[in-house]
Order: sequence, then structure tokens, then C-alpha cells
Amino acid sequence: MDVKGGMPRSLRDLYETELAPTYERANRVLTLGLDRVWRRRAARRAARGGGDVWLDVCSGTGEMAQALSRLAPAGTRIVALDFSPSMLARARRKDMAAPTAFVLGDVKRLPLEDAAVDLVTVSFATRNLRLSRDVLVATFRELFRVLKPGGRFMNVETSQPRARLIRVLFHAYAALVVRRVGYRLSGSRAGYAYLAASMRSFYGPAELAGLLEEAGFAPVEAAPLFFGAAAVHLARKPAGPDS
Repeated sequence: MDVKGGMPRSLRDLYETELAPTYERANRVLTLGLDRVWRRRAARRAARGGGDVWLDVCSGTGEMAQALSRLAPAGTRIVALDFSPSMLARARRKDMAAPTAFVLGDVKRLPLEDAAVDLVTVSFATRNLRLSRDVLVATFRELFRVLKPGGRFMNVETSQPRARLIRVLFHAYAALVVRRVGYRLSGSRAGYAYLAASMRSFYGPAELAGLLEEAGFAPVEAAPLFFGAAAVHLARKPAGPDS
């Protein structure tokens, strides 16, 4: 399955050639290990609703897929989807505790039928999907499409702290530390310049919740993490009248 559209071609190439080899190590250092804690916390919350098929999109090196696999009830299948062969190759090396399929695909045109999955997760990739507001809403609608009525969407992403001082400090960290340390760890100047800029410009929790509601999700819950530097959103596809 060839991947077309989605992320700018230059950024796609960056993941393939520069970011994939040091992706997890850079995340550990830049978040002081909190990214792993946040993923696991979100996975535990997402897993509570059960289901037969769980889809982790923009799966990268498979960290969220692995966390989900350890919580999956017997009979649940995991699908880890990403546009990067290099990232998926690393995901395949992980020890998965549930049956897991690794799929090369485009999140904007998922290779799944309508109402095919019980859970969709995205962790620290939604910023990459925000080519524009309309594109992000359209992507959320595609996730909505493949969910069964009553299905859940769990999103973990950097956010905007409400307190002005904390927000200023967060933006300074992104500009001064993420960019420089990311470059030293990976050798990718462009990749971490993009990351630093997208962290500073991404939506706050209420704005992102509004976009999810525009895509059809209801209700949408948002929970801040680490003084608002990140947030978990849990959104549901309304159940049908016969559900």
C-alpha cells in the first residue's frame, strides 16, 4: 500500500532517513521520560471499553500499540498503522502481547471499512496531521468513519498550558531546548525545528475538543497532563439508536 498525501514530503523523508533511528531515545530525553508515562496512562483509560479490534494510527515505533497489547482482553486484535516503513520496521521488533498487524497506510484514507474498529488511538502525531484546520477535521472524520457506533478515540498530544507563565516557559523550552537537544541526539536540524515550532503553535485542549466535536464525536473529554504541557482527549462516536 503506497502512502500519498498526508504529511509534507520533506517531513516524511525526515522520518525515514533521520528521525526513525533515534526517535524513542529523543522522546525519552526531551520529555524526561514522561512520554512513556503519558502513553501508558492513556492506554489504560482507552482499554476500559474493550472491543475486538483496536487501531493505533501514526503508530511510529509502536509504543502505544505495545502498551495497548498488554491491556487487550483475550481475542482483541491490534492494528498498528503508519506511513513510514522505517518506523514500522522498528515497531515489528517489539514484543506484542496480543495479535498485532503492522500496516503501511495513510491516516487520511484508512484501508478499513466503515464501523470496523472499537478503538482508535493517536499519540504525539496529531500535530503532524494539522496541515490546516480543515485537513485535521477531515482526518478526524476519517477516524470517526472506521469506528463502530459507541467506539472510542483516544488522542495524546502536546497542548497549551492555561497559565500564562507556564505557557511562556513551555514555549521557551520548545524553542531553546527541544530544537537544540533534538538536533544533537538525532542529527536532524530540520526535524526538531519543525517539532519545536509545531509544539508552540498547536491547539489548546478546548480548541482541539471543538474540532473533534465538529468531526462528529460526542461527548469529548479533555484531561491536562504536566501543568497543561500535554493533554489526553477521549472522544466517542455516538451509539446508534439500536445500540
